[in-house]
Parts: sequence; structure tokens; C-alpha cells
Amino acid sequence: MLKSLDIRDILIIERLQLLFKPGLNVLTGETGAGKSILLDALGFALGWRGRAELVREGADQGEVSVEFDLPKDHAAHSVLQDAGIPCENELILRRINTRQGRKTAWVNDRRVTGEVLRALSQTLVELHGQFDDRGLLNPRGHMALLDDFGNHSSIISDLRKQWRAMADYQTKLTQAQADLAAVKAEEEFLRHAVEELDGLAPQTGEEADLDAKRRLMQGAQRIREDIEKAANALGFGGAEGNLNDACRWLDPVADAADGRLDAPLSNLQDAQNALAEAQQGVEAALAGLSFNSGDLEIVEERLFAIRGLARKHAVQPDDLAGFADGLRQKLAALDQGADNIAKLQSELDKQQVNYQAKAEKLTQKRQKAARALDKAMAVELAPLKMERAVFLTEISRAEAGAEGQDRVVFSVVTNPGAPAGPLNKIASGGELSRFLLALKVCLTARSSGITMIFDEIDRGVGGATAAAVGGRLAALANDSQVLVVTHSPQVAAKGGHHFRVEKAVLKGQTRTSVQSLDCDQRVEEIARMLSGDTVTDAAKDAAKSLLNPN
Repeated sequence: MLKSLDIRDILIIERLQLLFKPGLNVLTGETGAGKSILLDALGFALGWRGRAELVREGADQGEVSVEFDLPKDHAAHSVLQDAGIPCENELILRRINTRQGRKTAWVNDRRVTGEVLRALSQTLVELHGQFDDRGLLNPRGHMALLDDFGNHSSIISDLRKQWRAMADYQTKLTQAQADLAAVKAEEEFLRHAVEELDGLAPQTGEEADLDAKRRLMQGAQRIREDIEKAANALGFGGAEGNLNDACRWLDPVADAADGRLDAPLSNLQDAQNALAEAQQGVEAALAGLSFNSGDLEIVEERLFAIRGLARKHAVQPDDLAGFADGLRQKLAALDQGADNIAKLQSELDKQQVNYQAKAEKLTQKRQKAARALDKAMAVELAPLKMERAVFLTEISRAEAGAEGQDRVVFSVVTNPGAPAGPLNKIASGGELSRFLLALKVCLTARSSGITMIFDEIDRGVGGATAAAVGGRLAALANDSQVLVVTHSPQVAAKGGHHFRVEKAVLKGQTRTSVQSLDCDQRVEEIARMLSGDTVTDAAKDAAKSLLNPN
């Protein structure tokens, strides 16, 4: 329940505090007195998007605070818990707007964003403006209204998930079909390329090895000649023979040299061993350079083949093996593509069957809710002096979507025997207001703890009809808190609590004020609403009659 509204320096309000009570609270006043400003201020505190310039002229900032009394089971507690804001029974929302346009908000002295305020407002207040009947004129919103009435949020959420799952499989199937078509378009190339690559079977690093081997073989003849000369120089006719001769000449005379030749002979032996190792290495090198002319041709042929394939496929020679693996994967996808598409199609068919079943179930629930809404509307229209009017919720098949396959349209019959038709073509302005009131009563019958605000819901009606509207608002307020901005004396008379909004010029500045009216003041205000500027005794008697009909 809304307990208080405190406004400071907002538009033409300098300082104002309103204390609301349970039941029907009515606000009256001359046109332009500032009733809409009160709603703008309340909406600002609740995070609603409204006027850009709110700060009173001459003030640095404007501030609005609202206080709500929350029962333990109120839906606002869930929002507060998600936001990490402690709350028991008292909820205070405060928001400031500076002259520069910067907005700051608090909930129970905790800084919050506008999103948190708006999430809270959805659980706290429901506003039905004087032009809110235009929502009834838009058939695109009728299905949402019916779903709210039927409490279909759970099944709609489930259906949305099913729609997304079906859409995902459709996307996968479409992509798989496109991929298969693309692969089929290059199938001949793929099979030829893979066959060519498999035949050559290039290995990573092979191109560099072949290139080195080719260069070695190309210069092998010159190298071999030099190595052979070195081998001859090291052989028996060269160094080996000379070392053997030296050893042969020194060895017999070593004993007679009194030990002086022991070291030279040992060194010669070491030199012979080192020479033998050198000879083995040179001979091995010669053996490695032994090849015929056909070997070079074989190396060059493979080297050029690898480089040719690399150029053909625009990859590096060392990447040919990986490139071949990629082509094989494409061929595997081609070979498996038909099976994959068949599996995806089968799964998509299952998802479509599941969607259809859920959509049909939602259609049945909507049809049941439509019958219940039509009956509830009939009950609500009677006390609003529209007992002959008929409200019809028509459901037809529409293109399937995330929220089902139904089209919902509200139609009315205002005169017996006349055909049903759209609200905007059949109903007058006063009838639209009453249809709106009846519909809002039906839709909010299950609401708990929401303060309902009606801004000139009685527009276009008067006399007994206005009295009927006031009576229905009063009945609605028996179980909840209702705020009504009205110009109708019949509606104002039904209020349990009456506030008069006034505008005055003080010291050259226009200011709005609000006064809570006692019994005598209510008589004066309703008499003014009946007669205008001059309040007559007859108007006062009529006002008393409205306030005390019995």
C-alpha cells in the first residue's frame, strides 16, 4: 500500500506531502491545478520515463520520496532480495534530479539503478491513464492481456524455449545442407586433389631435406675429386707410408739410443692411430658421395613435385600434409553429410511435434481463459450501465511464433442485434472508458498488494453512468488501495479519502498545493464540481445527496 508521497522542488510544487490510506483515494481540482504533476512525480520516484525537465525554477535539484507498507508475502520482496536490499515492512523509494539532469535513486537508503526502481514499480503500482484505452484499440496487445488474465506465463515461457530449440535445429539443418551443397560443388576437385596428395605423400620437412640433398649431389663431383686427393695423400703412397718408414727405421735403433727415441716412437704410434681414424672418415665421405646420375633425377623430380603441389594449392610445402588432412575431412563430411542431414531433419521433426503439442495446449488454455474473461466482463459491465453490451474474445489461427500460433482480438457488441466489431469502431468514448475499467478490474482481480491509479477513467461519462463507475471503483478498493484522479462529482463522492489539488500565485510564482478534505470541505468541493465557480445551496444539497445517498 502507498502510504505517503513527499515532493520537493518539482515543477510548480515547492514542498508537498500526501498521506494516503487504504480504500478509494480521490484527487479532484480544476483543470491545470497540478493533478498530473503529482502522477509525474510519483512516476519519477518509481523510475518511470516521463518529463525531461522536472526541477522547479530557481531550485538546484528536485526530490521525490514515496513510502510503501509491504506485507510479508508481497512480490516486491523478491525484487529487493535480488538487489541485495534488506526490507521488512517499510519500503522507501527516494530519487533526486539535478538541474543538470543527473538522476540518483535510493531504496531504503541503498543506491540503486533505474532498472531496480522499475522492477519494483511493477509490483507496487499500476497506472491506468486517461488515454490508456488506446491499449484496447491495438489488437497486438490483446493476446498479452488475455495471457495475463489466464496466468499463462509458465506455459508461454516453456513454449518460447521450445521455439528456440526448434529454431536452433532448423539453423543447424540449413547450415548442414548449405555445407553439403558447397562440398558437392567441389567434390571432383577434392577427390582428385586427395588422390594426388596421397600418391605423393609429402612429409613435413621433406622439401628442405630434398633441397639440401639436391645441392649436395649437384656439387658432389668437385667435392669428390678433392676428397680423393686427400685420401691419396693420407694413404700408403703418402702420409701412411712415410709414417711406417719412420717407424721401421727408428724401431731397430731405439735400444741403442739409450731411451732418447721412446717418446718419438710413442708419438708416431699416436699419429698412426689418428691417421687411421682420418682415413676412415674420408673413406666414409667418399662412400656417401657415391651415386649415379639417376639418383639426382629422382631427387629433383620429387622436390619439384612437392613444390608444384604447394604452389597449386597456395600453401607452404611443409603444410601439404595438413592440407591433405583438411581435404580428407571435407570428403568425410561429404560422405557423412547425407546421414547427418537425415539425423538433423529427424530431430527437427521431433522438435516441431513438441512445439505443436505445446502450442495446441496453449491455444486450449487461451480459449478457456477467453470464455472466462467474457463471463467476467459481462459481470463487470452490468453495474457500469452496460448490461446489454457484449464483450467477445475472439481467437483465430496465426503464423506460428515464440508465443504460439494464435491471434487474439477483443470485439464488442454495444447494441442488441448489432454485429460484433472492433472497439475503436463500435464503442464511444464513454463506452471505451467503461470497457477499460471492466477489463482492468478483471485483469487485476488476482493482483495482491498493488496500488491501482486511475487517471480520469471516467472521461466521457456522467450522471448515473458516472455514479456506476464510481461505485465499481469503490468496490474495487474494498480489497485494495485505489487512487483516482477525477473531474466527476459522482466518482469523487464514492471516495473514502478526498484530496483537493489547487494552484495559486504567491509573490509572482505559481505553486500547487494539496489539501485533505474533511466532511464539510468535501461537500464544498463536490458542490463546486457540480455547479462551477458559484457554489449554490442547491449544489450543496446535491453534493450531500451524492455523499449520503441513503
